[in-house]
Amino acid sequence: MLRRIYDWTMRMAADKRAPWALAAVSFIESSFFPIPPDVMLVPMVLSRREKAWWYATIATVASVIGGLFGYAIGYYLYDAVGLPILKFYGREHALDSFMTFVHEYGVPAVIIKGMTPIPYKVVTIAAGVGQMNLLAFIGASIVARAMRFYLVAGLLYFFGEPIRVFIETRLALVTTAFVVLLVGGFIAVSYIF
Repeated sequence: MLRRIYDWTMRMAADKRAPWALAAVSFIESSFFPIPPDVMLVPMVLSRREKAWWYATIATVASVIGGLFGYAIGYYLYDAVGLPILKFYGREHALDSFMTFVHEYGVPAVIIKGMTPIPYKVVTIAAGVGQMNLLAFIGASIVARAMRFYLVAGLLYFFGEPIRVFIETRLALVTTAFVVLLVGGFIAVSYIF
């Protein structure tokens, strides 16, 4: 099934409707869909590298808006919709620890989790369940999703097709390492000043 989706995205990447498809996938992935926007973003940037930044912007905006939908699922429909989604991803037991993490660290928690391999829909639903401040959630989502999609677009823009395999196999590792370095930097600065 993933191969068929990938083949479809390669064909769709050059289509004039591709940005709308990227927006749709980015939106639904932030609340319930299992396929990440990268399956659309990567072939689109490779087919039109001059539009890399525009495509990253589309993915970011649609993902943040989809994140609001995921937040609403967690806030209003957790038992009926949110819990089955979390069970699908095997994350229903991680909800309490994530909510504690969000309450303790707030915005940095959403940014960190939004960039790591944890499915972003888990973050959005959990933020809704934990009733995180909505404006803080939106700001953190913008930062996390922009960092992720602009990183992918930038790598593809500057390195093209050769970097594709790296993105498909090791991007989660790179983003996780980046988050660890970022958090370590903030901790070091807080102790220095």
